[in-house]
Amino acid sequence: MFKQPTSAYIHIPFCTQICYYCDFSKVFIKNQPVDDYLQALIAEWDSYDIKTLKTLYIGGGTPTAISAKQLDYLLDNLTKNLNLSELEEFTIEANPGDLTAEKIAVIKQSAVNRISLGVQTFNNRHLKKIGRNHNEAQIYESIDALKKEGVDNISIDLIYALPEQTMADVRENVRKALALDIPHLSLYSLILEHHTVFMNRMRRGQLHLPTEDLEAEMFEYIISQLEQNGFEHYEISNFTKPGFESRHNLMYWDNSEYYGVGAGASGYLNGVRYRNRGPIQHYLKGVASGNARLSEEVLTLDEKMEEEVFLGLRKKSGISMTRFSKKFGVPFWSHYGRVVEELRKDGLLIVEKDTVRMTKKGLFLGDTVAEKFMLE
Repeated sequence: MFKQPTSAYIHIPFCTQICYYCDFSKVFIKNQPVDDYLQALIAEWDSYDIKTLKTLYIGGGTPTAISAKQLDYLLDNLTKNLNLSELEEFTIEANPGDLTAEKIAVIKQSAVNRISLGVQTFNNRHLKKIGRNHNEAQIYESIDALKKEGVDNISIDLIYALPEQTMADVRENVRKALALDIPHLSLYSLILEHHTVFMNRMRRGQLHLPTEDLEAEMFEYIISQLEQNGFEHYEISNFTKPGFESRHNLMYWDNSEYYGVGAGASGYLNGVRYRNRGPIQHYLKGVASGNARLSEEVLTLDEKMEEEVFLGLRKKSGISMTRFSKKFGVPFWSHYGRVVEELRKDGLLIVEKDTVRMTKKGLFLGDTVAEKFMLE
């Protein structure tokens, strides 16, 4: 029996600028068939006949790179058949440089109730160096304009361990982030991805990144400052004031199924992880022929259990062994006990009653911890 997911992710692949660290499915918006793309996306969306959702998330790319009129078309058509009384959280990603008064007015009169703002850093020199097209002043302008319209549920993204970034820079970023008086922050260390400007520079020896020790110091400083200021570190990269957790992202970390709609979007339905066709023209042809998908993978029981563990451990609350055993019909301890004991001795995991979760040291070395479970 197919159980309908209660979450959906919508992908808008357009950007007004391509950042030097980004490897997401995206294109420079100029001369792109944006209207055709949005129509195809809504056709794919309608094919699922979705009536009820708890969370809806529009990401990118940059959803606010499209015009106010196009944004209105998108938001209107996504929600026209939805039971809005059931929709708890509707997030849209935005960039400070793209968020005009007209677009804020469209968001305000829609069902959107949460904004995720791509700030990355408050330092104008660093913003230029990572290929962002906004400046520090525009960050404050956007947040003030949103709050003025009564949009208070705002999250910002920040990146640390940027090229040539110092501890003083990180302290300044954290101070400015706290001064914004917003309820949610996502903080990521810079990861070098293939086929990005930064990876090419790294290979040519032109990228000077902080050492691993300095990165760890930055991570510890960020956690301590945010916790001292009333934020809970509820997931490796995420901090919240009470009650403002990202419900959509918690759905991913709980390893729940969800719809993924748009070019290059990933989804998880009925035990199948799928990915849509990527380049826009391929996606348009796919939707026109009745199949937007590029690939599908039916997960084995072992793969499902691995995902449950490495996603669940990202959360501060960790994994419930009882829930795991019920969900998969496999006793957690008999399957993973040996690796849990090993990681506990190394100071990376804590076992408390029914719960397995990461220590602060484990959170910093999250990928290493996840790899150990995959070897089981």
